[in-house]
This record gives sequence, C-alpha cells and structure tokens, in this order.
Amino acid sequence: MLFVNAAAHLLVDMLCACTLFGPVHGEESFVTLLFLYNTLAFSTQCLVGLAADRIKRHGIAAAASMLLVVLGFVVPGPALLKVILIGLGNSVFHVAGGAMTLEGSRGKAAPLGVFVAPGAIGLALGTLFPQLGYIAAALLALAVGLELVLLRRSAPAPEPIPVRESAVSYRERIIAMLLLTLAVAVRAIGGTAVSFPWKTGAWLTLLTVLCVFLGKTAGGFIMDRFGARLTALVSIPLAALLIAFCSKWMLPSLVGQFALNLTMPVTLFLMYLAVPDQPGFAFGLAASALWPGTIVGQLMTLTGPALWALVLVSFLFCLFAVLCALRLEKDRPRHAPLSINK
Repeated sequence: MLFVNAAAHLLVDMLCACTLFGPVHGEESFVTLLFLYNTLAFSTQCLVGLAADRIKRHGIAAAASMLLVVLGFVVPGPALLKVILIGLGNSVFHVAGGAMTLEGSRGKAAPLGVFVAPGAIGLALGTLFPQLGYIAAALLALAVGLELVLLRRSAPAPEPIPVRESAVSYRERIIAMLLLTLAVAVRAIGGTAVSFPWKTGAWLTLLTVLCVFLGKTAGGFIMDRFGARLTALVSIPLAALLIAFCSKWMLPSLVGQFALNLTMPVTLFLMYLAVPDQPGFAFGLAASALWPGTIVGQLMTLTGPALWALVLVSFLFCLFAVLCALRLEKDRPRHAPLSINK
C-alpha cells in the first residue's frame, strides 16, 4: 500500500499542477486562483487531519480524494470550481495518505520519506508539462481502483497489543509540537527567500527537484539508522551554509537542497510522536505551517548579509526545535502501540 500511495502522491500533485497550468492558467484571475488553491491544499490540512482522526477511514478518504482531483481536471466547469475540487482533493489525500503511512510505519521514519518525496517530482512535471494532464488523470483513476482493491484484500486488523504509557509528559509533548510547527514555517521562510540564478530551464529545475526527492527519501532511512540528533546536527548546518553562501553555484546549491530535505521526515516523524493518537492531525499541522512560511519567504527581497542572516537563523531555529524534541524518541513505537493518555 505504501508504494501505491507514494505513486498516487506523485500523480495527485502532478494532476493538480496540470490543472492549474493547463485549463486554469488562461484565466485573468489566475494569480488569485493559484493563491486559493495553495491555501486550500495546505492550510486546510490541519482541520482535515482532526476530522480524519475521528472518522478513521483513511483508505477510503485517500481513494475519494484522488477521484476528486481527477474530476477537477476532466469535468467541464468554471475555473473556480476546478480549483476548489483539486485543492480540497489534494488536502484530503495528503492527510489520509500521510496518516496511513504513519500508522503503518511501526516506529520507522523511512516510510514517511518514501510517501512524501514523490510529490515534488509530480509538482514539477505538472508545472513544466501541463499537456500531460490526461495521462496523469488516467493513471490516477487506475490508482483509485488499485487502492480500493488493496483495501478490500487487506488482512483484518490484528488483535490489539497491550498499550504502553508515554515516557514523555503531556507538557513536553505540547511544547515540542509547537516548536516543530514553528520550525517548519521558519525554515520555509529561509529556504524560499533565496533565489538560485543558475536554475534556468526545465532540465535544471528537474535536477533540483531530483535532489529534493532524494533528500526526502533518504532522510527517513538515515534517521532510522543514526537517530534524529545526528541526522539534524549534520544536515541542517550543512544546508544552512550551502544555501546561504553558495546559492550562485549549482553543485553546492544542489547539495544544500539535498541536505535541507533530509530533515523533512525527521521533523514530521517527531511531530507524530508528540501526538501518536492523531496521525492525521500531526501530518496536517506540519503542512498547514509550511504555506504561511512559504508566502513570507516569497515576499522577502533581502540580499547580502541580511539574507545570509535570515537563512542561518531560520535553519538554526529548526535545529534547536529538533534538539528540544528529541525526548519524543523515547516514545518511538517498536512492538506495541503507544497511548498518550495519562
């Protein structure tokens, strides 16, 4: 199921981009519609996550959201309707797929990176090649059917294992969750404020996205092997230095993008450990924080030392948040599910 959802993630983001830069792109209000889409796709995930954790039908929700994105592309109608359909479909898919991944992770961060990483490739392909929309729609429709078949054939849930209590206090978990949420937003500000003058043309854009994909995929495996502390202590300072001071050169910038994205599964998995009974909310909260930070970063016009300081401070705050949240790893599930109830 993980690999089906990962492939579907690529197709969902690709088809959303194909819709925006295909049939919606010609609208006079395109900028407004693009802002509305991103707001629906990202900022609603927190609320969608709360609802998903109560309903607990993540597989059905993922399949329905994929179908919603397909309908947003193929059904004739005003651009506003298309944007609402794909925006809400994208939001629900990310939360449902993310919650399924976290619930099935068995204490590992690697599945989270595998699920999240393909979205970057899908977004780039849909933006650069919107003419591929009908192919993406057909493949995503097939993914809906495959998702439903796998859900139907999935083994019954095993008998509950005795639940162990949390080793971390409620207050510590809430503080860690708030710090990690703020870190996602602050890191997005620093990462988005930097421009890369060498990144011109489709192939260099795809090369950058490939580094993002590899970083997100590798981050979970590295965290599982070396732990959150070492992963963060190596990747975040390296990313800060390369992105702040070497953005004019392609090779160090690409290494910086890879290093930066190593921390995505780390922060997101620690967020999940803060509220393990609410995987949808944990996943959605991080995504909801990403969009405001991205907007602020895009609006900034800093250069020189001011930009360097912004990048360094924002990335180091992310490192601080991760280090403060390390006690959550004591609750990392290995054999038994975790309860946060006291």
